Amino acid sequence: MQPRNMSMSGVVDLAAVKAAQEAKAKAEQARTQAAREGGAGAISPADLVIDVDEAGFETEVLQRSAEVPVVIDFWAEWCQPCKQLSPVLERLAVEYNGRFLLAKIDVDANQMLMQQFGIQGIPAVFAVVAGQALPLFQGAAGEEQIRGTLDQLVQVAEQRFGLTGLTVDPDAEAGAAPEAPERPAGPYDALLEAAVQALDSGDLNGAIQAYKNVLNEDPGNEEAKLGLAQAELLQRVQGVDPQQVRKDAADKPADVQAQIAAADLDLVGGHVEDAFGRLIDTVSRTVGDDRDTLRMRLLELFEVVGPEDPRVIAARRALARALF
Repeated sequence: MQPRNMSMSGVVDLAAVKAAQEAKAKAEQARTQAAREGGAGAISPADLVIDVDEAGFETEVLQRSAEVPVVIDFWAEWCQPCKQLSPVLERLAVEYNGRFLLAKIDVDANQMLMQQFGIQGIPAVFAVVAGQALPLFQGAAGEEQIRGTLDQLVQVAEQRFGLTGLTVDPDAEAGAAPEAPERPAGPYDALLEAAVQALDSGDLNGAIQAYKNVLNEDPGNEEAKLGLAQAELLQRVQGVDPQQVRKDAADKPADVQAQIAAADLDLVGGHVEDAFGRLIDTVSRTVGDDRDTLRMRLLELFEVVGPEDPRVIAARRALARALF
């Protein structure tokens, strides 16, 4: 997962990258302030790992996911890989100090929940954020992979949903892991800030170039990839006649470029499923270079919305069916 800049309504925000940075800073400040004040609402580290059954699922998982990401560990006593994975998740839940809550669900005793999540095998790990279920991984996983996934989950929860996590009382239980120190500022902060300012001022060319400058030096920079995808989308729809674009798409359903242009408008207007569905339907009717062109544009739009968004997950599956 990575930080997303789609609002809850799906409408693209011109200053989304800057807003994401501010949201993260505010989340950190809120957590620090809550810890400083202590007492009210604070929980012990032991309370970061809970056993959940079908009767308590709504209260312990769905409702609590409005204040903290809830990671679900589906396990069973007979599952040997579960016995390797579960202790790692439990230790990390304490180490992350309230940034997520770990809910353990015994599948033998909670078959209905297993079916509802569509689990085919265990161990299986999901997350619920603001009531939305997200698959994280299935089967055994290394600690480095788990940490990377949890880092991205926490970041998305903070930046997209404003979830700052739970306040943990460090004195409630001896041996609780200290909160990780803040990461130092990255070497590309000035370039990223310049890109945000260019977006704010409507200088899409400047923003695109600034993000490309970062990616030239650091191809894996997630914030720059996100910002570039957004800025290029906005540049593509700048100055177009929406009525003409939609008319062309309706009149020429087999015209790849007409459908791509309409999908861009759909996404900017917040009609995420319409944008994805339009291109996937066109993929199913095309071959060769046209099909590849459509696939690449879909991947670009997935980047704008975010790979962990349920709409992207569903669209990826639909795209795979259309391609194969």
